[in-house]
Amino acid sequence: MPVSLLLAAALFAGPIEGGAPPSGDGEPGGTISFTRDVRPLLAKRCFACHGPDAEANASGLRLDEPGHDAGPEILARIAADDEFTVMPPPEAGPPLNPAEVAALKGWIDAGADYEPHWAFAPPVAAEIPSDKTQETKAGGAEPARNPIDAFVDAQLAARGLSRSAPADRRTLARRVSLDLTGLPPAPAEADAFAADPAPGAYERFVDRLLASPRYGERWARRWLDLARYSDTNGYEKDRERPIWPYRDWVIRALNANLPYDEFSVLQLAGDLLPGAGTEGQIAAGFHRNTMLNEEGGIDPLQFRHEAVVDRVGVTGVVWLGLSTECAQCHTHKYDPITHTDYYRLFALLNNADNLTITLPDPAVDAARARLTAEADALEAALPTRFPGGADAFDTAFADWVKQQAAAATDWRIAAPISAKSNSPRLETLADGSVFSTGDITKRDLFALTFDLDALDLPGPITGVRIEALPDERLPAGGPGRVFYEGREGTFSLSEVTAERGGQPVAFSGASASAEGVGKAFERGGKAGQAIDGDSTSAWGLGATGVEGRLVLAFAEPVPASGTLDLSMLHERHFAASLGRFRIAFTADPAPLASPLPHGLEAALASDEPPAEESRDDLRRLFARTAPELEEARKPIAALRDKLPEPVRTLTFAERPADFPRPTFRHHRGEYTAPREPVDGGVPAFLTPSDGEAVTDRLALARWLVSDANPLAARVAVNRAWTAFFGAGFLPDAADFGTQSPPPTHPELLDWLAVRFRDGDGGSGDGSVGTWDVKALHRLIVTSATYRQDSAVTPEQAAADPHNRRLARGPRHRLEAELVRDAALAASGLLVERLGGPPVMPPQPSSVTDLAYGGFKWTPAVGPDRFRRSVYTFSKRTAPFAAYAVFDAPSGERCAAVRDRSNTPLQALTLLNDGMFLEYARGLAARVVQETKDPSERADRLFRLVLTRRPGAAERDAVVRFAAAQRARVDAGELDAAAVTHGPADAAGVEDLAAWTLAARAVLNLDEALTKE
Repeated sequence: MPVSLLLAAALFAGPIEGGAPPSGDGEPGGTISFTRDVRPLLAKRCFACHGPDAEANASGLRLDEPGHDAGPEILARIAADDEFTVMPPPEAGPPLNPAEVAALKGWIDAGADYEPHWAFAPPVAAEIPSDKTQETKAGGAEPARNPIDAFVDAQLAARGLSRSAPADRRTLARRVSLDLTGLPPAPAEADAFAADPAPGAYERFVDRLLASPRYGERWARRWLDLARYSDTNGYEKDRERPIWPYRDWVIRALNANLPYDEFSVLQLAGDLLPGAGTEGQIAAGFHRNTMLNEEGGIDPLQFRHEAVVDRVGVTGVVWLGLSTECAQCHTHKYDPITHTDYYRLFALLNNADNLTITLPDPAVDAARARLTAEADALEAALPTRFPGGADAFDTAFADWVKQQAAAATDWRIAAPISAKSNSPRLETLADGSVFSTGDITKRDLFALTFDLDALDLPGPITGVRIEALPDERLPAGGPGRVFYEGREGTFSLSEVTAERGGQPVAFSGASASAEGVGKAFERGGKAGQAIDGDSTSAWGLGATGVEGRLVLAFAEPVPASGTLDLSMLHERHFAASLGRFRIAFTADPAPLASPLPHGLEAALASDEPPAEESRDDLRRLFARTAPELEEARKPIAALRDKLPEPVRTLTFAERPADFPRPTFRHHRGEYTAPREPVDGGVPAFLTPSDGEAVTDRLALARWLVSDANPLAARVAVNRAWTAFFGAGFLPDAADFGTQSPPPTHPELLDWLAVRFRDGDGGSGDGSVGTWDVKALHRLIVTSATYRQDSAVTPEQAAADPHNRRLARGPRHRLEAELVRDAALAASGLLVERLGGPPVMPPQPSSVTDLAYGGFKWTPAVGPDRFRRSVYTFSKRTAPFAAYAVFDAPSGERCAAVRDRSNTPLQALTLLNDGMFLEYARGLAARVVQETKDPSERADRLFRLVLTRRPGAAERDAVVRFAAAQRARVDAGELDAAAVTHGPADAAGVEDLAAWTLAARAVLNLDEALTKE
C-alpha cells in the first residue's frame, strides 16, 4: 500500500506579511531559516513534482503552500532506502546530502515555521542599524556617510570583516564619472576635484555629473538593453525600422529625471495616457522593439502572437523580476504563475494594433517647407513655359478639358450596407469609403453588400469602380496595409467577384488609372489580373501615398435594384490587403478608368460647369501631365526628390472597446491550439482579494508601479546596484522567484526599495525623492561603501572572493560601448551632439556583407563618425563587431544582465581594429601638439586615458616604447604614413606615428578597460 503523501505542510501556515528577506548566506550562529535554507531546497528538489503545476503534480501534494501536517513523514521518506518510497525518487536525481537533510530536520524540529517567499511580500523599511564604523575601521575605512553604509557595516561586523579605506580622489573621479556619464573625466575636472579641500567636494562633483546631458546617454544604454532596442526588425530579412525617436525619448526622460513610475507608465501605455500626446506615443515604442518576421510564407497572425509573447516576457523581467516563459506552456513549476495567469497578462498586452506615426521635426519640416515652396513656385510658372506661352497653354488646357469631359463617367458612390471580412474590421466612413483596421492575413476576403435602389441611377449598372485611397493612418500613407516583406503601404487585389440574387455577375473587362508591373508576387499588377481567376496575380499600384482607380465593366448590364454582393480577395505570400477604398457604380456605356480623381471626374460629368476650385485643380493636373511640359517639370521633380523623409516612429493604437481582440489560453503554448477565452488581469498571487481589477494596458502599467506590486521597486533598485557594483543583491536581475538565492543584503534592498518608491516620507533629508532615479543613484555613489578602494587584500580574497559583502570598492571591465566611448573621449574626437538618427562608425565591411541578404555598412564621415556609441546603428543579424566582442547584446532578447567575458579577441580588436587605431591617432595628435617633452607626453597619455599620472617606471616604459617605434620608422621598418593615414612627407609624421603606437598601447592597458 502506498505510503501517504501528506508531506510537509502543517509546516506551511501563515499569511503573506511584510518583512525583510533573509540573507543569502547563513547568519553567524547557524540559525535555520525557512526562506534561506529550506525553501530553496524544496524549490530545487521538490517543486517540479510538488509545486503549482497541476499537470506535473500527479499526487496532488503541494509543498509550496501551507495546509498539511506531515513533518515526520518528510524525514521518513527522504531517509528511506526503498526506491518506490524514497523522495526525491531516483529518476529525479541523487538523494539529499547530509547537509540538506540536516537543514530539513533542524527546521522541522524547530517547529517548521512557514515563511512566504520574501519577494512576494511587500517591502518594509528595516530600522537602520547602529553605527558600526568603530568595529569596521581596521582597514582605514571612513565613517558611514549614509544608511547604506550602516547596513553594509552591520553585515561586515557580524563576519569580522571591515570596509576598505577610501579610493584616492582621481580613481574615485574616474569611477563615478564612468558610472554616471559613461565617460572618463577631463583631466582638468579630476584635478579640480582632487584639489578641492572644502567639505562636500565629492557631492558637488557628483551633482555636476548627474546634471550632465551625458548622464541620459549613459543610462539610456542600460535601459535599451531591457527594451531589446535595435534599428532593424530581426529574423531573416532584418530590415531597417524607424525606432530611434524612442531611444532619444529615453535619453530625454532620464536627463529630465522623469520619475520611474511615470517613466514606466509612459512606455507601457503612453499612447493611452490622457494628455501624453506625441511624447506618450513615442514612449510607447518600448514594446514595438519586438522583432518582426518578414520571411516568405510565414503566418503574420502567428508572429503577431509571438510578439505579444515577447512583450509578456519582457514586462515580467523588467517590472516583476520574474521569468514568465514557463507559464506560456504550463503552470510554472516553481513560481506561483499559473498557465491562466500568463494568458491574463497576455490579454492586457494583446489589444493594441501596430501604428507608425509622423513626428514633428523643426529641421526636417523647415527643409520640406522650403523645397516645397520652391517646387510650387516653379509649378505655378509652368503655363509660361508652354510652347507658345501662357495663351497657348490656356488653349491647350481648354481642349484637354473638353476631351476629359467627353470621356467622364457619371459614378455614384455607394456605401456598403454590410462590410465583413475574415479578419480585419471594415468601417464605413462619412464619405462612403471603407477603412480597414485590425489584423490582416495572407488571405483577406472582403465581403460587401450594396443597396442598388439607393444609387438612383438612370439605367442598368454597367460597371463598378474601386478607388484605392491613401490615408495617413496607413503604413507609408497607404492605400495598402503591407507592413512587412512587401513594400510598406502597398496592396495586392487578387480577385474581384460579384453576385446578385445568389447568381454570379460576370465582368468583361478591366482598366486602371495606374498599374504595376503585371507579374505575380510583385508590387503591382495589371488591371485585368483582378478578374483573371488566378489568385496568384493581382492588381496593385506599386506606389504609396497616392490614389488609384480600378474599373470593372460588367459583361451584361445589371438591373439597378435589389442588392449586389462584391467580394475582394487579397491573397499573397504576405499580407497585402487594401487599407482604404471606395466603391462606385455607373450606368454609362463602356466605363473606363479615368486619370482624374473622383471629384474632378464628377465635376466634368455634371451638367453644371466646374466650380472655380475644381477648375484650378484641373489646370494644375494638366500642367503636371501635359507632354509639352515634360522638360519644364524635371527641375520640379528634382526638388521634390530632395524632400527629406518625414521623421516617423513606431507606436501602438489601442483597439476600440467595441472591437477587442480576443485572447485564449493556448494549450501547451501552441499558437494553433487556442482553448477557452481569457480576460485580462495580473497574476492571482499578487492580487489582493479586495484589489481593483486590472483590465487594460494602462491599468496594468499603473498597477506595476503601485504599492500593490511588491516587486517593481526591488527589481529597479537591484538593477541600479548591479550597475554600480558589478553584481546585484541577487545574482540574476531577472529572477526574484523561488529558485533564486536570497539577497546578500536583504534589509538594505528593502530599505532602498521603500525609499525609492515612497521618497523621504517628508523627513526633509532629501536622500531619495519619490521614484527619483537620480536621487537613488546619488545616494548609492555618495555612500562610503561605493567610495572604497577596490584593491583586494589576501584576507578579503579568502573570506569574500567575489566581494558579495562589499568590504572593498567595485572593480570590473567596462561595457562594450564604454570601451569605445572612453577611447573616443581620450582622443579628443568625441562629438557630443544629443539625439538623431543612428550613425555608422567604421568597421570592416565584411561584418555586414557576409550577413544573410547582405547589408551595406557605409562608415560615417564628419561629426557622425565620432558620436557616442548609444547612437550606433544596431543590426540584429550583424551586430557592430567591436561591441559584440565585448559582450554587447544583439537586441534580439531583453538583457537584464550582460555577460562579462575576457578573451584574446578583445585585445586583438583594440590593437587591430581601424576604429581604435583612429582614436589612438587622435590621442597621439593631442599629446604631440601639446608638448615636445617625451616624459610630459607620457604623463598626458596617462591622464587622458586613466585620469591619473603614471609612476616613474610606467613613464619610462612609455617613453622607451615611443622611442623604439620612432627608431623603427627611421630604419624603414615601419611605414609612418600607413600608421597616421596622412601624407608621407607631412611635417612630424614620424613622431606622430611613434606616439600613435604608444597611445594604442596605453588604450590597451587593463586599467583603461576597467572601472577601478
